[in-house]
Amino acid sequence: MKRPFSIHLRSLRDRLRRMLIGPQTLAFLPALALAAFWFAGEPGLMATALGLPVLFALLGGFNATAPKHVQSCDPVTGLPLHDTLAKTLQAAMDGTLSTRRATGCYMVAIDDFDVITDRYGRSAADHVLQKTAQRLRMVLRDGDIICRTGHASFGVALAPVMQLDIETAIQLASRLQSGAEEPIILDGTVIYVSVSIGFCQGSRVPENSGQGLMDAAATALGEAIRNAPSAIRSYSDELRRTERSRHIFADEAAAALDSGDILPHFQPQVSTDTGRITGFEALARWTHPERGAIAPADFLPVLENAGKLARLGEVMLNRSLAALRAWDDAGLDVPTVAVNFSSDELRNPKLIDKVKWELDRYELDPSRLSIEVLETVVAASPEDVVSRNVNGLARLGCRIDLDDFGTGHASISSIRRFAVGRIKIDRSFVMKVDRDAEQQRMVAAILTMAERLGLETLAEGVETPGEHTMLAQLGCDHVQGFGIGRPMPFDNTEDWLRKHSARMAEAPRISRGS
Repeated sequence: MKRPFSIHLRSLRDRLRRMLIGPQTLAFLPALALAAFWFAGEPGLMATALGLPVLFALLGGFNATAPKHVQSCDPVTGLPLHDTLAKTLQAAMDGTLSTRRATGCYMVAIDDFDVITDRYGRSAADHVLQKTAQRLRMVLRDGDIICRTGHASFGVALAPVMQLDIETAIQLASRLQSGAEEPIILDGTVIYVSVSIGFCQGSRVPENSGQGLMDAAATALGEAIRNAPSAIRSYSDELRRTERSRHIFADEAAAALDSGDILPHFQPQVSTDTGRITGFEALARWTHPERGAIAPADFLPVLENAGKLARLGEVMLNRSLAALRAWDDAGLDVPTVAVNFSSDELRNPKLIDKVKWELDRYELDPSRLSIEVLETVVAASPEDVVSRNVNGLARLGCRIDLDDFGTGHASISSIRRFAVGRIKIDRSFVMKVDRDAEQQRMVAAILTMAERLGLETLAEGVETPGEHTMLAQLGCDHVQGFGIGRPMPFDNTEDWLRKHSARMAEAPRISRGS
C-alpha cells in the first residue's frame, strides 16, 4: 500500500528539520555562507544570513528545548544519589541478560562516622566524606558508577564484565576497603577511618532488578556493620533468611530475658604492666533457639522502646555476680566484673538497695563490681537521681567507670562530681595509635589528665599487638579488645583464663615508658 502524500511530506520535513537544527549544522554554516557569496555575491550572502534563521524558526528550531539534566548530586561529595544507582544497576542487569556478562553492587559505610563528627567537627566530617569518595573512585574503572546512598555510605554499580566470581568480588571489596582506610590528613591532623562493605553479585540476586541488587548489597552491608569495624560480607540466601527474621517483637525479647536466652558474654580486661587479668566486662548477647546469635544493635533498641532496659540490667547484674562467685569457687583470680548501667536504671531511686542486696546474696565485696556509665549520660545529667545513685554506689564501695571517654564532652567537674574512678578511652583514640603520632599525643594527654586527677585508665578496642604495646609504653593501666579476647559465654571463660595464665608465665613482660 502506498503511503499518502502528506506522510511523505511530513517525513521529508522531519528529515530536513533534523538536518538544519541539529548540532551538525554548525559545521556547514561557514561553507554555506562562503558558497552563497561565491556564486551570488553580497545579495546571496545576505539572503543566506537572513533566510536560514527564518527557515530554522519555521522548522521549529527555536521551540526545541535542551535536554534537562535530571541527575541530582550530593552537595558534599558531588556524587550522584540513590536513584542514579538504582537506574544504573537496572541498565547493567538488562545488559547482562543479552551479553552474558556479569555485574554487581557494593555498599560501603564509614564506621563510627558520628564519632568522627563529634570529635573533629562537621567540616572535617565532610572532608572525610569527600576523600573517601575520591579514593573509592580511584579503585574503580571508568565505567563503574559510585553514588552517595546515605549519611555515611556509598553505593557502587559495576559496569558489566566477562566474569565476576566470588573470589574476584572479594578482592575488589578488599581493594575498596584498603583505599578508603588510608589516613586522611586535615590541617596537620591525621584522621583514621575504617569502612565496612557489603556486596552482591548480579548472579546471586533474589530479585532480578537493579533495586533488588541494591537491596541485596544493603542487606550484606547491614551484616558487615553488625560485625564492624572493617568487616566485609557477601550476600547469600542464608543471609536473606536471617535478615527477614530480624523483625523482633518486644514481647519476644522480653520473653528471652526471662527464659535465659539473653545472657552476659564476658570480655577480658588485662593489665598493661603485668599482663594479668584485671576483670571482665559483661556484654549482653542473645542466642535465639531458632535464629542463632542476634546482634545487640538489633535487640537493644527493641528493649529500650519497650521499657525493658531496667529488666535487662537486673539480669546482667545477677548473672555477672553469679559468674564472679563461680570464678572464686573455681580458684580463678578475677578481681572485678564490669556491668553497664543504662540511664533508665540509674534513675531508679531503689538502685542502691538492689545492688547491695545482690552483692550480699553472692557474698561479694562491693569493690569487686565496676559500674560502667556512658560519658554522654554524665555530660547530660544535672544534680538529680542519676548523680545521687552513682555517688551512692561509689560510697557503697563499687568502682565507677566512665565509658566511651572522649565522645560525650563531659567536663572535669562532672567527672569529679560523679566519683569516677576509671575512664575508658574510646576506640576512636586507640585505633592505629602505634602508627600515628597525633593519636599518641591525644592518648598521652588523656593519660596525663587522668594521672593528675588520680584516675585509672582502660583503653577499649585494642586489636593489634602494636596498639597494646604502645598503650603500655604511654602508661595506660588496662586494655580491652579483640586483640586481647573476644566476648565469650561464661562456660568458655575458665578455659580462657587458664590458657591466659599459662601464656603469661611464658611471655616476656611489656615494659612501660618512664
